[in-house]
Amino acid sequence: QVQVVESGGGLVQAGDSLRLSCAVSGGTFSTLGWFRQAPGKEREFVAAIGGISSYANFAKGRFTISRDNTENSVYLQMNSLKPEDTAVYHCAVGNRPFGQLSRDGKYDYWGQGTQVTVSS
Repeated sequence: QVQVVESGGGLVQAGDSLRLSCAVSGGTFSTLGWFRQAPGKEREFVAAIGGISSYANFAKGRFTISRDNTENSVYLQMNSLKPEDTAVYHCAVGNRPFGQLSRDGKYDYWGQGTQVTVSS
């Protein structure tokens, strides 16, 4: 049984940093990604890593995605956080060979999410 568990969220002030972690068990996946959903908004792509890395425009220069294959984990380092980064951040994993990294359909399993709140 595949499990995807996020951690590392919290309440921070604007300009602070957070590092989100995602632990994956029950399988090995070629593509790992982060998405987020703010209250009243649709879920949106943040970053993903497969053969290459991909970032949403708002994440470029501030967020860094990395993976540790030995621990079957993926991380999201978030710097210079802004209030508009407030959201539930979800980790997603998959093995589908086709499709864009930024699309939901690329992923097979999702975590429950971790809350990130950035105060101004």
